[in-house]
Amino acid sequence: MTYIAINVLTVPDGAGETLEQRFAARKGSVDTAPGFLSFELLRPLSGTPDYLVLTRWRSQPDFEAWTASQSFKHGHATAAGREPKQSPAATGSTIWSFEVAQESWATHPTD
Repeated sequence: MTYIAINVLTVPDGAGETLEQRFAARKGSVDTAPGFLSFELLRPLSGTPDYLVLTRWRSQPDFEAWTASQSFKHGHATAAGREPKQSPAATGSTIWSFEVAQESWATHPTD
């Protein structure tokens, strides 16, 4: 069953662009992790200032193995290129986890 991990990031006013740039700087860093399926960084439009980092995994153990990996630790410790004197782009983080109970995908090409 597909495992979904959503990292809810508390982003201070005006720091969204910085957060997006830092994610762009490490684009693809998770792509080769065993069991990884997809990544999306979701920018809020209304209702919340929080960004969502949505990842899909083949299984929960695959996700947990990635979070225990050196690649994960290095990427998060260096905050994707953040200099030591720079402030963080996110000030809080909460992980939501889900198992896909049902899904449907478009069967036609998108424009």
